[in-house]
Amino acid sequence: MSSATTVITGGASGLGLVTARHLVKAGQSVVLVGRDAARIRAAADHLRPLAPAGDNAPALRTYAADLGQWSQVRDLAMNLAADAVSVDVLINNAGAAFPRYEQTVDGGERTYAINHHAPFLLTHALLAGGALAPKARVINLSTFVEKRGRLDASDPDVAGTSWNSRFYNQIKVYATSKLLSLLATRELAQRLPDGMSVYNANPGMVKGTAINSNAGGLMRLTAPLFRPFAITPDEGVQTSVWLATTPSAPQPSGGFFSRSQPDSPSPLSQDDALARIVYEKTAALLGIAPMT
Repeated sequence: MSSATTVITGGASGLGLVTARHLVKAGQSVVLVGRDAARIRAAADHLRPLAPAGDNAPALRTYAADLGQWSQVRDLAMNLAADAVSVDVLINNAGAAFPRYEQTVDGGERTYAINHHAPFLLTHALLAGGALAPKARVINLSTFVEKRGRLDASDPDVAGTSWNSRFYNQIKVYATSKLLSLLATRELAQRLPDGMSVYNANPGMVKGTAINSNAGGLMRLTAPLFRPFAITPDEGVQTSVWLATTPSAPQPSGGFFSRSQPDSPSPLSQDDALARIVYEKTAALLGIAPMT
């Protein structure tokens, strides 16, 4: 996969930018996606000198999109297809954990919008637009914190709006949004075209991420307690980089990976019946025809 084209969301800073640095050095063509056009261009300018020299030097492109808005996610997929970008690897890296409840313009809870809706919608929109390569790999940034997620297994709230009428706990909202993404990914793996793969990458507890800087309440109070055990961003991206670059597609598709090997997520995230419900309810929420 050394000559692959990889799209990285949340690529202007944090783990997205560190991941991009590793892939550019490895000779991949990288497409950075970020909310702020100026910041994403500056990130690309920072990375260009790191690319291998020569006439066939890998390309570095940028696209601006606010992934908290479904219309902009769809526009991003449309623009990539229009520019004939054949996506070998999609890394849905952008993530967030907000300290208080707020709805997006689409009516969903904003943590869910970034962590669950955006990767689901972008993946399906790229598939529908023919922008994913035949052996494409989709990598969703996950977390061990998903074990703290809570769902009604009979009627899971995939929009996140139920948090408006109950105590908004930043950690649980974040964890539940990631649990939903895990479940949807598990079901998507069964529906993808032959040759394509999808993964959940757990970076671990990483120093200096945007999630830490946005922390509020209990999350902010407890963060210093875990700081001595946190790893560096370069260590945190290794699983994503491995999934993106290893020559043979890792198995299992739909699996949860930590430290560049299969790992065991929560029992709830491995519930096949719940995964099917979450997938179909999310597709309906976003107005997507479910893959069959």
